[in-house]
Amino acid sequence: MSMLAALLAALPLPMVQAQPEAPPPQSPGEIVAAAPLSEWRSIEARDLLVIDLAPAGRGKQRRVVIQLVPAPYSTGWVDNIRRLASAHWWDGTAVVRVQDNYVVQWGDPTEKKPLPAGIRSVPESAYVTPLDAIGATQPTIEGRDLSERAGQAARLSEIAIRDTVTPRAPQGWHERDSYAEWVELIGGWPIAVSGDAATIPHCYGMVGVGRNLSPDTGSGAELYAVIGQAPRHLDRNIAIVGRVVAGMEHLSGLTRGTGDLGFYKRASERTPIVRVRLASELPARERPRFEYLSTEGEAFARYVAERANRRDAFFNVPAGGVDICNLPVPVRAVAP
Repeated sequence: MSMLAALLAALPLPMVQAQPEAPPPQSPGEIVAAAPLSEWRSIEARDLLVIDLAPAGRGKQRRVVIQLVPAPYSTGWVDNIRRLASAHWWDGTAVVRVQDNYVVQWGDPTEKKPLPAGIRSVPESAYVTPLDAIGATQPTIEGRDLSERAGQAARLSEIAIRDTVTPRAPQGWHERDSYAEWVELIGGWPIAVSGDAATIPHCYGMVGVGRNLSPDTGSGAELYAVIGQAPRHLDRNIAIVGRVVAGMEHLSGLTRGTGDLGFYKRASERTPIVRVRLASELPARERPRFEYLSTEGEAFARYVAERANRRDAFFNVPAGGVDICNLPVPVRAVAP
């Protein structure tokens, strides 16, 4: 070995600086859990419909809480529902229908109970809401450009929604929908847009108004909740008036009806409804309180992006898109 080689061999090796490991990608649930308090929005007590079903075995209480849709969606039916609740009309009615992978429906089994004064008929045109009316309640929305959320999510997430763009869906997942031209989440609610009007889609847990054949649109006295795969073919054909935010298990777990369309054949099979009230009518100590994650905030944009492109440890292949009904707006109960 030459003297130079020996000298080089004796020199200490340069220190290699260890690179810090990148933190693992957050799951959608972790993003929601870490969302700052500033991005949560309270749900007003007057917008919560509280349903107390007859207790289950061993006296277990069963309470279902529904958040009513805000204006401008389904306003006529929601006004009727507030009147029905204020009149205590549903007290003593029952769950009359449970159809597997479809809906749970409740109301007056006799269909003869008089409705309270002030209940009005709502036209079929109100099944959809003009985009101009939605823009009026959302000052940040300009005309039809509700799909701006795609660009925001792209800026705020490492996996950009732009990665879901295709020639047929230039706005990414927003234009990949079998039942509408495009979909979005605005003001805490999903919407499906066709032409210049929008409707709230029939996703799991959504609550709609039962009706007979057209031109009947239902009064709001007969309601149903979706308990199966989203029946989106009902969009624009029935009014959506709310979503279940608590107690869904008390509806989806009911025994299925054996009659046509899941109606119960015998009165003994029905689940009685003890009481229905707006939360604002309950004593303060009994009022349920909830808040939802703002759909206009940074945390929600990241939540959408991760739903479209799952990167947490369980997933090997990101989907590159997401169905509107697989983007439930996070809602949580809060202490009084």
